[in-house]
Amino acid sequence: MTSDAQLAPPRIEPATLKDIPTIIGLAEATWEPTYRFIISREQLEYMYRVIYTSASLKRQMVEQQHTFLLAYVEGEPVGFASFSPLPAEENGDNGYKLHKIYVLPTRQGQGLGVHLIEAVENAARAAGGRFLDLNVNRYNPAIAFYERRGFVRQREVDVPIGPYFMNDYIMRKAL
Repeated sequence: MTSDAQLAPPRIEPATLKDIPTIIGLAEATWEPTYRFIISREQLEYMYRVIYTSASLKRQMVEQQHTFLLAYVEGEPVGFASFSPLPAEENGDNGYKLHKIYVLPTRQGQGLGVHLIEAVENAARAAGGRFLDLNVNRYNPAIAFYERRGFVRQREVDVPIGPYFMNDYIMRKAL
């Protein structure tokens, strides 16, 4: 199935610190297939170790105020997203940032990503958000997915991550 629509919507719930092992499990299943054709194995492994340790996820949730959402189908976790308000210096118009959105490779094309993005958009809108930004690697095929969801390329950035760079587009959607 390659449509962005799914018949039965997933159950989407906010994650807590107790859900960190579930997020790590989903990340383990999605990270490498997502990036293996985009960045080097060394960069892929380095970034994963920086972003997806228990301590890093806890810091994202507690200190950086990232909200994580988990998607479930038939009681099984199948994907997650995280978002937060943009820092004050970047947030002149009350913006939010989508940091992560991943769906299990075996579940992609079933509309789960659409449901996760809609849940993020609705939460940001309910909190007074006027736009949602995201970074996406310039070589990531997911760009087309984001464009279908109404995101528009704003600019290119090269984001340093340790000794590596992510060559991204910043995309934005008005809420």
